[in-house]
Amino acid sequence: MRATLRRLAVTTLSALALAAAPMGAAVAAAEPAQRPDTVSAVAAAMNPTSPGLRANTDEREFVSLTVDKVTPTAVTTSSEPFVTVTGSVRNVGDRAVHDVKVRLQSGPAISESEQLRSMLTADQEAYDTVGEFTTVTEKLQVGQSSRFTLAMPLRSASSVSLGITAPGVYPLLVNVNGTPEYGGQARLDDARFLLPVLGLPRDPSIRGADRPEGAAVPPRITDPLAVTLMWPFADKPRLASGIPGSSDEKVRLVDDELADSVADGGRLEQLLAAVEFATGDSLDRDHKLRDSMCLAVDPDLLITVSNMTRGYLVVDDPSDPTGPAHEGTGQTAATEWLERMRSLTSRMCTTAVPFAQVDLAALQRVDDPTLVERALSAPAGIVDGVLGITSRRGLTWPDAGVLNPEAAGLRGLGPTALLAENAVAEETTRSTVPLAGTTVDRPLSAALFDVPAATALAAVGATPQTPTYTPSDVRYDLSEDSRTARLQDALGAIAWPALTPPQNATANQDHGLLVVPPQNWSVDGDEARAVLSTVSTLMRSGLANPRPLADLLDRPTAQPPVDLDYPAQATKDGAPERVQTGAAAVAPEINALTETLVNDPQSALTPRAYTAPLSEDLLRALSTSGRRDRDRGAATAAAETRVSDVEEAMTDIYASVTVLPPGGAYTLASEQSPLLLVARNDLPVGINVRLQISAPPEMTITDIGDQQLPPRGSRTLQVPATVENAGKLVVDVALTTTNGRELGEPTSVSIRTNTYGKALAIITACAGALLLLLAGRRLWHRFRGQPDPADEGYEAR
Repeated sequence: MRATLRRLAVTTLSALALAAAPMGAAVAAAEPAQRPDTVSAVAAAMNPTSPGLRANTDEREFVSLTVDKVTPTAVTTSSEPFVTVTGSVRNVGDRAVHDVKVRLQSGPAISESEQLRSMLTADQEAYDTVGEFTTVTEKLQVGQSSRFTLAMPLRSASSVSLGITAPGVYPLLVNVNGTPEYGGQARLDDARFLLPVLGLPRDPSIRGADRPEGAAVPPRITDPLAVTLMWPFADKPRLASGIPGSSDEKVRLVDDELADSVADGGRLEQLLAAVEFATGDSLDRDHKLRDSMCLAVDPDLLITVSNMTRGYLVVDDPSDPTGPAHEGTGQTAATEWLERMRSLTSRMCTTAVPFAQVDLAALQRVDDPTLVERALSAPAGIVDGVLGITSRRGLTWPDAGVLNPEAAGLRGLGPTALLAENAVAEETTRSTVPLAGTTVDRPLSAALFDVPAATALAAVGATPQTPTYTPSDVRYDLSEDSRTARLQDALGAIAWPALTPPQNATANQDHGLLVVPPQNWSVDGDEARAVLSTVSTLMRSGLANPRPLADLLDRPTAQPPVDLDYPAQATKDGAPERVQTGAAAVAPEINALTETLVNDPQSALTPRAYTAPLSEDLLRALSTSGRRDRDRGAATAAAETRVSDVEEAMTDIYASVTVLPPGGAYTLASEQSPLLLVARNDLPVGINVRLQISAPPEMTITDIGDQQLPPRGSRTLQVPATVENAGKLVVDVALTTTNGRELGEPTSVSIRTNTYGKALAIITACAGALLLLLAGRRLWHRFRGQPDPADEGYEAR
């Protein structure tokens, strides 16, 4: 974006220059002056030979400039007195480019924090100290690239230099000129980066140790910066979705990239190795760096890696999580990485972040208590259980770095939230501020981190990100910059607060820096070590002191509460609305299923353990991971797939418990014979069910209440029934959970009965009455000594 804007501006000036030039006039780039060059845009437009103009009149790009290495990455009093930049120029156009040259330029020291970002998009004229052009190649063919090395003194009394005379953070620019075929010489591309100068080495051009103007210039250390550094361990969701828990089955992953990440040289292994090395006793003897750091761990990552240590499967098709799969390759690497994590976290501050980088605003809108508990309250217990430690409680770090007022009321949040400085509506000089709108029984404060440093750190690595909290006026396409340049920008942003004490400081002002990279940080080992080395150097030089996270969170805040400021960008970077709608619909079904399952103390699989992966899948669907990449479509598609897979899984679970249809008609021997039904449960955990029977009016069914079905088994249920008439009846039978969710497919039972119902009862009653009457009459006559008339004709023999 920013390079495109620069090219567009240069193109426009080129067009004006060509229009003003006489017919056939050549457009040539002037050779650099031996002093600061401050050519204005107006002058360039009026002078077709001014440096910085393109030879073409369209937006065609001819070459691409890449900075590969900057030495030193941070200047100290013991550094070499010059800066060396190594890079390459590649022909990305459709024609050869002749006379390719590069030079180094610098601008004044950064004086405002906003310039840490804005100077990287400023016009070339802002870099007013220029060096000499160095020829890279006489001709660069299409697709060809050529390397270069530039070296320039930091300062010099006798030659061209960068003009750096004091510690500070300086913007540098590498400019490339060339002459495309069919065009004139012009500036074709540039690369910008920041150079932190923590101390200035001696000027070699001034001889004599007694000459103060050439002496080394150390930094001012009267007001050291209080530094707190968060170090994240997180990854995007990897577990296959829609698969409930099990006590004996291997977990499934959608890919095997995590195996590479935790193996030697992988991203997560290098993040771990960088901390192990930098905080070791040999380098961090006084433990200043260790005391300033806190490891922030995603419980979803730990759950995945822990499962990998027991062996796992990788699905062949991520869209078919229950389909064919093959054995994963990372069991050993996962075991070793997890053991190293346990060792490291046992001696360092460690805290849990919300589950799977869940979007807290979306979590609040879904409004499901179980999801809130699993996202905010459960992570600390997961981290403690897997790592065998007691993690730091009381801190919630939203992955977005911002918080909307509605989400601030979520149970389990805080009591301190880690937010960007511009996530609150008022500027403040305090590191921790109370937030308005929270309740007295659940107050919430915000620990504020530095936006320029966090924005620059997010851009470091293989997958650069622009955080949600980055102001709109300094957002640009990070792919235009090389990884080296982005790393230099981050080192400069970290060092700047230490080199630039606040003006007009008051007693209520905190001179501190909370360094917060993105949770899913794509740095490699060299980049991670460079960041830690810069922080460590600040402390060794006296520019900074460690401020443990506990000191920051426990600090009382007496100032008035401030309002939250939720940017519009947060909605774009958050979970899609249709994903939120789907999660809100299926979450209550998971809760209802959990309530009706049987908690058997003899079973290793509890109801919570069985349904937890499904709830966690919904949190993974609400994740902001990948939502700030250039192509967020992949993250959206993955989230929608997760919700759909959970819905299908719930359908399959409900279908796994059912009433078995009888093989034929069922015959009742009497009007009160019980109805025998068989219910089957194919789930690995027991479940409580209820029979729902719809019978005709001539049949009365007795409710047998809640019934328990064993795991992976069946049970015969006796249902008392009374039938009033003989004949054939049809009874509809369905099975539900105890809270009314339908299970399986309803079935119909055909019943034959031999009873005559009411008629038989009347005939039986009448026969009984007649029998009693006749027996009574006989007894009556016998008691009176009279022969019974019924005995006439029978004489005793």
